[in-house]
Amino acid sequence: MKGDQCAPIAVHELSSMSKAQIANLHIRTEGDLSEFLEGVKPIIDAVRQDGDAALVRFAKQFDKAELTEITIEASKDEFDRAFDSLDRQLIETLEYAVDNIRRFHEEQMPKEMWMKEIRPGVLVGERYNAIDSAALYSPRGKGSFPSVTLMTTIPAAVAGVREPIVITPPAPDGSVDAATLVAARLAGVERVFKAGGAVAVAAAAFGTDSVPKCQKIEGPGSLWVVAAKRLLSGEIASHVRAGPTESVLLVDKTANPRTAALDLLIEAEHGPDSSVFLVTPSADIAKAVIDAVPEFYQHMDRRRVEFATTVLSGKNGGVVVTRDIEEAYQFVNDYAPEHLQVLSKNPFDHLAHIRNASEILLGENLPSSIANYVMGPNAVLPTSGAARFGSPLGVHDFLKSASIGHISQAGYAEMAMHTNRFATYEGFDAHRNAVSDLRLQPAT
Repeated sequence: MKGDQCAPIAVHELSSMSKAQIANLHIRTEGDLSEFLEGVKPIIDAVRQDGDAALVRFAKQFDKAELTEITIEASKDEFDRAFDSLDRQLIETLEYAVDNIRRFHEEQMPKEMWMKEIRPGVLVGERYNAIDSAALYSPRGKGSFPSVTLMTTIPAAVAGVREPIVITPPAPDGSVDAATLVAARLAGVERVFKAGGAVAVAAAAFGTDSVPKCQKIEGPGSLWVVAAKRLLSGEIASHVRAGPTESVLLVDKTANPRTAALDLLIEAEHGPDSSVFLVTPSADIAKAVIDAVPEFYQHMDRRRVEFATTVLSGKNGGVVVTRDIEEAYQFVNDYAPEHLQVLSKNPFDHLAHIRNASEILLGENLPSSIANYVMGPNAVLPTSGAARFGSPLGVHDFLKSASIGHISQAGYAEMAMHTNRFATYEGFDAHRNAVSDLRLQPAT
């Protein structure tokens, strides 16, 4: 596909748009899940009732893969063959990424326990420990993603999850992507199961004879995965709302437009359900970026070009031209993107103005592809505006805390007096009695 034959990049001039039109730009493909919620219900019910038999049946239906109940879990031989088949240089890159990602997440780990004396004789604190089990989903619909496997397995391993598993769709021959198996083992996870989409979420939620029931499932996925997570939220937790990918490039007048054009295509090539915008107060930069993009189409696979042009030519993507940099900041904060690249000769000048973004990549030497693969911080990020209240996947998603308290005899009296007043006001007799003189009376 030649660049000049592609659909033109959409240009959105905010000053000429109504509030409703601007709000429409913020709508992601994940916005209406009604079709997907209905579609996953029978899948969930089948997995709940039939377990492994449903996984085998759906693997054939959705993945064109011939599995048996014995081959749902990847064998040790499959792991070993994956290491033998993979190019040594790629294994070295996976090892490089593992080292960076592990170092970052080790820094995230809180103290196992802390306690502080907040008043004489009154000690309070917290203790952290890992959850028992977690399913780590690695999608395969538009390619294979060993990078996702690293981003989910490493924080779980660093946190100390007792039973981490990977779930990923099988290939038509019933195999698991070789790099995904290698990534899992390098991260310290030896159990990988073959299931995709809503089937995988349901298997982890209910458990089957092969797949252990898990307390959480994390990892990005299609709208089918998002819908299944929502319906099964009472059975299995999922903290990070990670749907189809999205990015915003904040570009000021000092940026190199060719660099911006290159980076604009990174997340746009994922698929037609992506959302990608370049935001700039400079009409000159906007035109230069648009003019530069077709050259880079020549260096992309035809399918990736089709994905990118679909995204950038529609309402879920394109170039947003603002009146000034303040309006650009406002658009970014209202949009709350998954990935935010700040392209500028002075990127730190903009950082204080950004409130809502799951990931902030500063400067022209940091395309989001580096962050996606090897930089270290987690690339499983909140999408669909969840950056307003959510955080990237990390060790905290695999930890839980318990509050701890201890009061000495000397510290008791003051606490008891105030507790008595609360209990009396709220009308709880047993609460009041527990801190009354009844506690001090000898047993009879």
